[in-house]
Amino acid sequence: MSKKVETNSIESKLIVENSPFFSVIIPTFNRKATISRAINSLLAQTETDWEAIIVDDGSTDDTYYELRPLLDQFENIKYLKQKNRGAAGSKNTGIQHAKGVFFTFLDSDDEYERTHLASRKKIIIENPGLQFLSGGLKIIGSPFVPDRFDATKQVHIDKCEIGGTFFIEKQLLYSLKGFNDILLGEDSDLFDRVAATGVSMIKTNLPTYIYHRETEGSVTNLLLSSI
Repeated sequence: MSKKVETNSIESKLIVENSPFFSVIIPTFNRKATISRAINSLLAQTETDWEAIIVDDGSTDDTYYELRPLLDQFENIKYLKQKNRGAAGSKNTGIQHAKGVFFTFLDSDDEYERTHLASRKKIIIENPGLQFLSGGLKIIGSPFVPDRFDATKQVHIDKCEIGGTFFIEKQLLYSLKGFNDILLGEDSDLFDRVAATGVSMIKTNLPTYIYHRETEGSVTNLLLSSI
């Protein structure tokens, strides 16, 4: 199958489903201080065919009021609030409400470089049949995180899968029923389950996802402080 035919197939799906190319799912919990930075990095994207689903996981720090001006201004940014369910539960709520052809993620204390979505769309279009794309981040702060199998140990982020970099085709993510509700490593767990299906996967090194590791109160930093 030629690239042209596959590209037309994707375009037809967009027309039939009236869907954006990307659904950007943004889970957040008490990130009033950083979430505007994350959203503004999304608004600055050179690629504009996206929707954003913000899932507020029971914040108590007036996150909604921080976001209210942006929600009033941009119709493609949706806000949902739920009782606290954790990272996996928040992402799964976003998945249930998203309409894009490919789903991706943005932690509310992280941000995108301006070409992040455009560069990933180019890879997807140029690789017919691709269903999962990951990789490509810039780390700010410590590059070490707790080992998913033993939280008393540290591993370099290069040995981990960072969910913010994931781009996954909608039907594939539905078939896997989203993220498993585990304390640590839900991203790597999803990656492993995708790999086990045998679908077409690509990993890129384009460092356009900015991963902030200096944020106080993050799950990984709290675990590291307890070691």
